[in-house]
Amino acid sequence: ELVNNFCSRELTSYEQIFEGAELAKLDKTERRYAWIKRRMRTNEEIWQIFPTSWLVPYRLCIQFCKKTRKQLEGILDNMKEKPDVATLLMALQRTLEFEDELAEKFGGGTQSREIGNEIEEIGRQSNSQSASDIRKKYEKKLAAHQVSENEEKDENKDLSAPGAGFNFHGIISSCFEPHLTVYTELEEKTLMENLEKLVQEETWDVEEGSQNNVLSSSMQLFLIIKRSLKRCSALTKSQTLYNLFKVFQRVLKAYATRLFAKLPKGGTGIVAAATGMDGQIKTSDRDQRVICYIVNSAEYCHKTSGELAESVAKIIDTQYADQVDMSEVQDEFSAVITKSLVTLVQGLETKFDAEMAAMTRVPWGTLESVGDQSGYVNGINMILSSSIPALGSLLSPIYFQFFLDKLASSVGPRFYMNIFKCKQISETGAQQMLLDTQAVKTILLEIPSLGRQTSGAAGYSKFLSREMSKAEALLKVILSPVDSVADTYRALLPEGTPMEFQRILELKGLKKSDQQSILDDFNKGSSTISQPSGAAAPGSQAMPQAPSATTVPAMSNPASAGFIASREDVLTRAAALGRGAATTGFKRFLALTEAAKDRKDGPFRKLFNA
Repeated sequence: ELVNNFCSRELTSYEQIFEGAELAKLDKTERRYAWIKRRMRTNEEIWQIFPTSWLVPYRLCIQFCKKTRKQLEGILDNMKEKPDVATLLMALQRTLEFEDELAEKFGGGTQSREIGNEIEEIGRQSNSQSASDIRKKYEKKLAAHQVSENEEKDENKDLSAPGAGFNFHGIISSCFEPHLTVYTELEEKTLMENLEKLVQEETWDVEEGSQNNVLSSSMQLFLIIKRSLKRCSALTKSQTLYNLFKVFQRVLKAYATRLFAKLPKGGTGIVAAATGMDGQIKTSDRDQRVICYIVNSAEYCHKTSGELAESVAKIIDTQYADQVDMSEVQDEFSAVITKSLVTLVQGLETKFDAEMAAMTRVPWGTLESVGDQSGYVNGINMILSSSIPALGSLLSPIYFQFFLDKLASSVGPRFYMNIFKCKQISETGAQQMLLDTQAVKTILLEIPSLGRQTSGAAGYSKFLSREMSKAEALLKVILSPVDSVADTYRALLPEGTPMEFQRILELKGLKKSDQQSILDDFNKGSSTISQPSGAAAPGSQAMPQAPSATTVPAMSNPASAGFIASREDVLTRAAALGRGAATTGFKRFLALTEAAKDRKDGPFRKLFNA
């Protein structure tokens, strides 16, 4: 009680001085700490008359901190306008320094030494660290820990008295926390301005020989974010740091939007519609490289944003740690990756347009002999030879595999449908087209080797062969005699439709009058083969079936779909692409497997009985 009364009298003049209009200002905060330091130096010898166990300087500082906090709270609460950010941060910085000095003088814990190290780890390439680097890192951590323990022992030697372990950290500075909104607003403004500048200055190219083929704006953005995180974590690890983390989320989402916007778009408007280019994406060789850089940059951002969240979770106050999550941001970058790869495929498809058109202009009905592969096949080969090597060198194996799967699921059906766009096809013409089809399949099967990425070639080859086999089957139907064409069509293309069959008859050059009898026989045969599962009751109306979301063709041989070995393989490949990577081809396969569950036997059924 005596010591407390003494401390109160010592601080009476302090309260009077700093409650006055002249010094009761935020920009005078540093003078408060200068006053108490001067007071302690001046009275150090006088206070020696008190027993050491009374801890007079220590108790005086605690009372000083409490009174200072109360006065600063009043100043901050009574401000009519938002405080100047520079003044606010300067006052907070000086307060933190003063708290550190008190903690060092009287004990009460030390600030974490690992914060800077945690932040520095953000964005570093994991494969760039050798074993010696990792060993040095942990040796450094161990040494720092031992130094910290020794310092604590030294500090506590003379502080065995009750209350000597008081924690000065935050005793004053925590009053600034509710007023740091202006600081996070300034950080967000600065980060967004830097983002715009980085995007404007981005060359959308990567230096030759670069190991990761990532755009410089991606790496620079995370360097700026790391500096912002360092600044904030030096001031506070509470609500303000969490608010800044949410700023990081918004900035990274904005960057994902900029990457998305850079992708080539399909043609729109009257001119595009008139020229048949509506919605089609045209990509040059440079466009293809840029798309690959965007894929790699989005992957880098996906990975590094996760590391950023981990670092923030380690240094932020525990009450906020569970709320630190970057999954939404990572989903944004996954969507960019998926859209980029789909755009690559669409751009390549557009390059095939001229060759597909050339295929329909070949006089298939008047060919006299079968020769070498046609010119359009050579054109397809040239397109792939000029594009695939660059894509293979720039894309990682998992994304190149995704690209291959999308390409296979696109080119096969397109080639099949393009046959129907041709005019009459004679027997010789069908033989020539069959030769061309096999040549195209061979060219497409060489894509993994062309891209020097053969790790997933087996699955791609099976998938592509299955897709291209439909075109081969169609040509075999066209080659079949008229009297057996219906049976051949049903055998080779059991998922076919009467309309498609009629078009085949037209391709064979049959007249309308000759077609009708064959169509009648075909329709009768189809009706006897496929009866409805349940007959409607007399007088009742059958309910119309809603169209399914995904059309799944029937398969004469389910084993041919074995390009994906198991459900685990399916899930692994889908998960590796992130949440945003579910594609039409993958949905189609899922629909196929769902339909297969109802089958009583066959290889697909075994997947679900395992």
